[in-house]
Amino acid sequence: MYSPEVLDHFEHPRNAGEVANADAVVQMSNPACGDALKLTLKIDAGIIAEARFLAKGCVPAMACGSMLAEMIQGKTLEAAAQFSRDELVEASGGLPEASSHAAQLAIDTLRAALKQIKK
Repeated sequence: MYSPEVLDHFEHPRNAGEVANADAVVQMSNPACGDALKLTLKIDAGIIAEARFLAKGCVPAMACGSMLAEMIQGKTLEAAAQFSRDELVEASGGLPEASSHAAQLAIDTLRAALKQIKK
C-alpha cells in the first residue's frame, strides 16, 4: 500500500525532535483527519541550517514530516519556498490518493514557518 520510501521514513524518521533556540516554530493540523505536524527551523545566513519535525497521525503524515525536514535542511530560504507538494509526493515514491493530504500538511507547515522567518 505504501512505497518503500514512505515506510522507511515512517520506521526510521530523520530529523525527529525540536531545534533548540529555533528561528521558526510552527504547528499545524488537518481538522478533517486529525494529523498534526510541528516544524522547527534554525536559519544561518539565509540557509536552513537545521530542520526538525514532530508528527502525530497516519503513516504518510509522519513520513512526509521526516522527508520534508531532510529535504529542506541545507537549502536557502528561497529554494525552500519553491518546494512543492508534488515534489514531496514524488520523493515519497507516491502516496495513495486518500493520503495526499499528508504532503499538503507538510508544505502548508513549511510555508507558515517561512512566513514566520520573514517577519
